Amino acid sequence: MRTVHALRYITPLREGGSLPAVVETDDDGMAVLKFRGAGQGPKALIAELIAGEMARAVGLPIPEILFVELDSEFARTEPDPEIQDLIRASEGLNLGLDYLPGAINYDPAAMPVDADLASRIVWFDAFTSNVDRTTRNPNLMVWHRKLYLIDHGAAMYFHHDWANAGDACEKPFVLIRDHVLLSFASRIAEVDAELAARLPDAEIERIVGLVPDSWLVDEPAFDSPQAYRQGYINYLKHRLKVRAVFVQEAIRAHAAHV
Repeated sequence: MRTVHALRYITPLREGGSLPAVVETDDDGMAVLKFRGAGQGPKALIAELIAGEMARAVGLPIPEILFVELDSEFARTEPDPEIQDLIRASEGLNLGLDYLPGAINYDPAAMPVDADLASRIVWFDAFTSNVDRTTRNPNLMVWHRKLYLIDHGAAMYFHHDWANAGDACEKPFVLIRDHVLLSFASRIAEVDAELAARLPDAEIERIVGLVPDSWLVDEPAFDSPQAYRQGYINYLKHRLKVRAVFVQEAIRAHAAHV
């Protein structure tokens, strides 16, 4: 993954609960910056990184994910005290997504999605327990007539309760019933084996290994960043092994939806 430096704060995206912002970066581009110091803390960035890169690994369209270095001096030109505090609390390494200028929010009524792509996205969101791909808040963007997945900070919510992560791993994801693309997802069973095969153990280990040590803090369940990473690795590997539980629930939810 590339690391860029934030040069200029352009505008907040206040529709996000963590106050993400569009920033100018030193690669002559712009990024949507997710702040480590936001109320959701580094776990939102961890979920964004791991889920986002797993989405890419299984072939789903997602903007480039970047590490973004942020200097506290960045806050000096920002008049909003809340954003000043957020910037100062996020000094160091943060996460960004390549900004897609002109992208629009996905509207299922205006743009039906083919069954294969919809099924892949539904499978992926059931695997990662992503609660945030609903009709109300699809977290899908359309850019140059192509769909892009964004905002995975609410995925993998098992990591807010590591004591019960083992049990959570083996449960179906019943909230898949609210998925914005569920009605289109008639090929979940057909795409299952292919998607799982794109996430071998080595790929899961590589993706989790991208998480910086500075984000793997303040979790009493683990005594080191290495142990913390291994917790994610163990969960994701086992989730794939017992994936029939979330695949069958997604298939059942689709049948009930249509």
